[in-house]
This record gives sequence, C-alpha cells and structure tokens, in this order.
Amino acid sequence: MYKDSQELTCRFCRPTPGPMIIRKGDDPMLPIGPLMIEHRLIEKMISIMRSEIRNIEEYHRADPEVIDVVVDFVRTYADQTHHGKEEEILFRELARKNLNEQDRHVMRELMEEHAYGRSLVRDLVEAKERYLESKNGALKRIWEKLNALVEFYPAHIKKEDRNFFLAAMKYLSCEEQEAMLQEMWAFDRRMIHQKYKALVEQWQS
Repeated sequence: MYKDSQELTCRFCRPTPGPMIIRKGDDPMLPIGPLMIEHRLIEKMISIMRSEIRNIEEYHRADPEVIDVVVDFVRTYADQTHHGKEEEILFRELARKNLNEQDRHVMRELMEEHAYGRSLVRDLVEAKERYLESKNGALKRIWEKLNALVEFYPAHIKKEDRNFFLAAMKYLSCEEQEAMLQEMWAFDRRMIHQKYKALVEQWQS
C-alpha cells in the first residue's frame, strides 16, 4: 500500500537500482505518482460509502446529502479529474506505443471499467431521485449501487497500482514521463476552473 507522502520516481533516470516509491533528492517523479496518491483519497471516500451502507442496513433509510457528496466526489474528482488524466494523457500516450498484448488488453479493460463506474453513478443519482419521491424499491437500489461502487473501486485501483502503472512506464522515456507529468499538473489546474465556472453558471441560471 502506498502512502500519501510517498512518490514514485523514475528508476530509468537513475544509474543504480533502488526503491521506486520514495522520492530522493532531485529524482523526477513518475507521472503515475500523482495518480496513485489520488487513489488513496478515493479509498477514503470508499470508507464513507461503506458507512452509508451500514446506516442504510441499520436504520432502513438513506441520507440524500451523503449521496450527493459521493456523487459529486466520484464525478468530479474520481472520474473527470483522475480518470480524465488517465484517459486523456497516460492512455493516450501509451496507445501510441508498441505495447505487448497483455498490457494493451489491461488498458482496454481499465477504460471499460471507467465507463462502468460512470454508469453506476448515473444509476445512483436516479435511485436517489426515486427515493426522494418515495418510490418503491428506491432504497434497495441505492444500497445496491453503493455496494457496487465499493466493490468496483478497490479492485480497479489494485489493477492499476499493482498490474498496470509500473509496467506501463517502461514504454516511456524520461523526457516523455516529464512532459506527461507537466501536462497532468496543467490538467488539474484546468479542472478546478471548469468546476467552479460550472457552479457559478448553475446558480446564475
């Protein structure tokens, strides 16, 4: 398990072998470093989802505000920001490389899983709206979709952290990794502006 304070660095830029998870001196961070740190925050949100699942099971009611927080986090942070960097930067560049069949297959699986996660969130939003309208079966639907999310994300994160990210770095030169890292920083800055621009426009309408 990687901790928030740990950063992946480029072993290909160092003349001697060593651990890849601790940044030392001026060693450049790998572009997967920020992605893995983001995984740790997503895992904390999964804990919040588990708490809401337990509350539903114990009290037979859902908290719409908690569902709204979960939906906003998954859509804005986990999907648009985190998956956005994966798909629009990392996967884009890897698609141009001569990946072996196994790595290319895993990358396709990861993109399909991103789409599946989006469908779960759409279903959760629909279930919450039905719950607010006191529709039959809505609470059970919320419970099902929250359970699906807490099953999906840990397995998805494990596949990326342990089976794909490090393997993918061998296809990229140090210069390409550095350029990718800079593009990710720029992507994050753009996303925060897009989020709050949309928020203001929503309240102005």
